[in-house]
Amino acid sequence: MKLFFGEINNGKAIINDEEQQHIVKVLRMKDGEEIHVTDGKGNVASGTLVIEGKKANIEVSEIKKDTQDFNPKLHIAIAPTKNIDRIEFFVEKAVEMGIAEITILQTEKTERKNISIDKLRKQAIAASKQSLRFHFPVVNALIKLPDFLKNINPEKTFVAHCHENLERIELNHIPALEQITFLIGPEGDFSEREIQFLSDSNVKAVSLGNQRLRTETAGVFVAAWNYFNMMRG
Repeated sequence: MKLFFGEINNGKAIINDEEQQHIVKVLRMKDGEEIHVTDGKGNVASGTLVIEGKKANIEVSEIKKDTQDFNPKLHIAIAPTKNIDRIEFFVEKAVEMGIAEITILQTEKTERKNISIDKLRKQAIAASKQSLRFHFPVVNALIKLPDFLKNINPEKTFVAHCHENLERIELNHIPALEQITFLIGPEGDFSEREIQFLSDSNVKAVSLGNQRLRTETAGVFVAAWNYFNMMRG
């Protein structure tokens, strides 16, 4: 399946401008090739490619609406790594495994204070197309931990940290939920004050095993755990 991003309205599909350039200049696709266009909201149009000069359009033959999304819906709030490549790696892999939402989290030990959310969103779209997802994940801008906690449901929110002296539950003790939020700390982990603040907010702490994982590895691990649960049904 050759999947591209665009808009779908009133039985018509319009391919995104950047996607059109990619089709014409990079992929050098030809008239009549079968293509598919998704709006990232669960709708997908199928049809044939129509090339007109530097423009690429789709002659729609079928539109499927409200296609099935991943369940349970996973939201990971993760602190950005100092090396931005690592967080970009996390975004790509987590999207491929069906994550529903990503929030970039500013904590006491977060070293990187500026991050290009637009770039991460483009990566999320690219990873969605590569993995044939019709529901694109939400990628939220950098937010401070206390502000983030104002809008969470503590019964569906968990924090992974490495403080062995503080109480943590095992992943397999988490009940089946339709929506779940995980907080992943920065290099150096959450501070003990933040862990206490999370505990006071009724957010349960979780252990990801005996190994100490990098920030992006912990994020990918949680995404893979959730993906496994999806596949298991």
